[in-house]
Amino acid sequence: MNTPTDTNIKVQKISAIGLTVTNSDRSLNFYQEALGFELIGDITVEGQDYSDLEGVPGAKIRIVTLQLGDELIELMEYLNIEGKPIPSDSQSNDLWFQHLAIVVSDMDRAYAHLRSFPIQPISVEPQTIPHSNKASAGVRAFKFKDPDGHDLELIWFPLDKGQDKWHQKTNRLFLGIDHSAIAISNTEQSLHFYRDLLGMQIEGGSLNQGETQARLDGLPQAKVQVTPLRPSQGGLGIELLDYLVPGKGRPMPSDWKSCDIAHVQIELVVNDIEQAVEILRQNGVQFVSLRIVQFSDRSFPYKHACLVKDPDEHTLLLIT
Repeated sequence: MNTPTDTNIKVQKISAIGLTVTNSDRSLNFYQEALGFELIGDITVEGQDYSDLEGVPGAKIRIVTLQLGDELIELMEYLNIEGKPIPSDSQSNDLWFQHLAIVVSDMDRAYAHLRSFPIQPISVEPQTIPHSNKASAGVRAFKFKDPDGHDLELIWFPLDKGQDKWHQKTNRLFLGIDHSAIAISNTEQSLHFYRDLLGMQIEGGSLNQGETQARLDGLPQAKVQVTPLRPSQGGLGIELLDYLVPGKGRPMPSDWKSCDIAHVQIELVVNDIEQAVEILRQNGVQFVSLRIVQFSDRSFPYKHACLVKDPDEHTLLLIT
């Protein structure tokens, strides 16, 4: 295993996850009604700064911000550009796969509620991780797609698993987002990026396999190395999914842009964006943004931002 680079860069927290959507009203309705999110913001942005940030000339974007528990998502609709849809034959091991893991207090009730909405299931039904998998034993999960085909997961943690906040007494059914899981081609390569360059911390890990995992992932067979990472301040994390069986799926198409519907951007608050950008440039990281964009608009949630890609082309918005 590579030794961590001596870097002062730290991802302090994940502030939000942005999803490009076809129709923000339709997506807003789905996330509110089916999953209990609350609307907290609705703005439309345009101009050179936003075009430079997202790498899409002339972009006019409606950004609808929703909250569930402590976590935020941003539904991003490009009002003047029609993005490419997510491939209808997407699989869990394709390298563009990325899901949001939504924590529930009662899996059976959440699943029954969700089935009354127009979802496309990935899993056969909610699955329980067997006791043979000590790291995840007893965790229950169900994967599905939203109306645009974005991948989502309901997850329930037994008392000895998951963050403490998921075990507080509440009458709410949908509690928040635990992590965003991304399919990757190589665990060591991704750890060099997320741990060594960005200072995120490994939090356990497991090898998930067998019939339960195949039924969860909608694959004929599945064996996946799972490596969870958290920022220095904890909270919402990133989970690396390295499929050993059936092996790596298709790579992210090189012509996909921020306006295409498969686009998901994880918004990482870093302690020093200039230094982060410099270190990433020195390490040959791919940039979407033409520059570090500075925002003077007070209605915008951050001051400086730069969009980059990880080794498998998942997009990350570095912000201060």
